[in-house]
Amino acid sequence: MSDTLSFETPAPGERLSPCHKNDETLALLTRRRSTAAIGLSEPGPDATQIKHLLQIAGRVPDHGKLSPWRFILFDGEERQSFGNILGKIFAATNADVTAEQIRLEQNRFLRAPLIITVISTVLEKHKIPVWEQELSAGAVCQNLLIAASAMGFGAQWLTEWYAYDPDVKDLLGLRSGERVAGFIYIGTANEQPVERARPRPDVGRWRG
Repeated sequence: MSDTLSFETPAPGERLSPCHKNDETLALLTRRRSTAAIGLSEPGPDATQIKHLLQIAGRVPDHGKLSPWRFILFDGEERQSFGNILGKIFAATNADVTAEQIRLEQNRFLRAPLIITVISTVLEKHKIPVWEQELSAGAVCQNLLIAASAMGFGAQWLTEWYAYDPDVKDLLGLRSGERVAGFIYIGTANEQPVERARPRPDVGRWRG
């Protein structure tokens, strides 16, 4: 994986192509498959790649130009320190917890070399509906999955219990109107994921 990237973010006001016909992109989207976090390992994205991932993440539909999301990154030793706190919170809120269960919680963020936390930051008193702002944050998560795959990494979008725990929310510094949209685990895949059964699209046509 090269440390240099040949892609540049367009400048404000720059004219952009309305489409980018590309069979490789269609193939990626057709065959995109999440890699279980437990199947990820080093190396993860480097600093330049992380910057590019976050730039791509923000290129989503955003009604009102609100950017109703922000990011919290976990890598290096911070993954273990955060995991240790997760273990304490889990033990304090679950009766009859075992030492093995606590270790599992402590090691959650060690499953991948990089975790990008996407925080939904809605403005409740705004003309843009809250639902549309939340959908934009979801699109950010999907962009991260696709960009990570295009860079050669495996990735998984997870929430799990700690995305909804009030103590964890305080730990992350979430403000009023903020929620965890997802923890995006990114790293090198140890094995090829297996395709799962996909439902047929439920499609109707408006007949008037």
